[in-house]
Amino acid sequence: MKYKKLGKSGIKVSEVGFGAWTIALNWWGKEIDADEAKRMLKKAYDCGINFFETGDMYGKGKSEKLIGEAFKGMRDEVVISTKYGYDFESAEQIGHKELPQKFDDKFTRHALEKSLERLQTDYLDMYGLHNPKMFHIHDDAIFKTLDDLKNERKIKTYQIALGPAIGWENEGLDAMKRDNVTAVQTVYNILEQTPGNQLISSGIKNDVGILVRVPDASGILTGKVNADTKIDEKDHRSVRKGEWIKASLQKVESLRPIAERNGLSITELAIKFIISKNGISSVFPTVISEEEIENFASMSDGKYLSDSDMKEIDQLYNEWWEKNPYELKATTPTA
Repeated sequence: MKYKKLGKSGIKVSEVGFGAWTIALNWWGKEIDADEAKRMLKKAYDCGINFFETGDMYGKGKSEKLIGEAFKGMRDEVVISTKYGYDFESAEQIGHKELPQKFDDKFTRHALEKSLERLQTDYLDMYGLHNPKMFHIHDDAIFKTLDDLKNERKIKTYQIALGPAIGWENEGLDAMKRDNVTAVQTVYNILEQTPGNQLISSGIKNDVGILVRVPDASGILTGKVNADTKIDEKDHRSVRKGEWIKASLQKVESLRPIAERNGLSITELAIKFIISKNGISSVFPTVISEEEIENFASMSDGKYLSDSDMKEIDQLYNEWWEKNPYELKATTPTA
């Protein structure tokens, strides 16, 4: 496992991290029980993954509790990041519909204390705003609270997790202007590079690390989704429509020669494309088993794609964009 700097914080994180939403939600085609979830977390650690990213609303605190139990007595050996902003204590979530958001000082401090309790720790390596809107990004009071928490040593640094769907370029770019924003999290993969490429470029200039979710394009790049796949409406990938899936599968075939000449599967190409880019601190594959964790962790082996391969992928993406930019802005799942 290779490690990279988490933006200006200087914290070292595994370039393949563990996105802990899957262990608390059944939105990815599988419900994972507590024992299996803790085995997955420990397997990730054994594979060299030190970066565990979650959110307080995942299972209404369930994900945080599992992390706290799995790494009890190991606090200095892992990097823990969680997010807040959804008032799940006062409102019931229906399907995948967004809950009311709050980022005021009182709510932030309450949410943080609850997260610390569930995670069995007295500090966070990173705290984050979960899917903030533009008016939140421009609210100085929110960032004063986060800076105060940093000074109080309850958090080491903080991030902006963009969403809930792909896009949100201006929110990300404006967030990077904040002095103490260390990371910006976004949907990004070899098929969907907008606005990720713009965010990566700005992140390099501002010493802000980019964190990547949905690197598998909701299963297209792992082979879990094909033209015949029937996705249950409860599954988060149900927002992916048939036309988008068909077009994406065609793009995969354009990438296959690059993968094959490097001795890689499409999944390996997809992950190596991401970790080969400067400015990306960590990628969070969607994992639902110990085997998948091992497979993804093994892709962080220091063997990055060549400049010529990266350039060829860029050229392909530009061609796709020129033909149909709307298609490349397709809605993607929240995380």
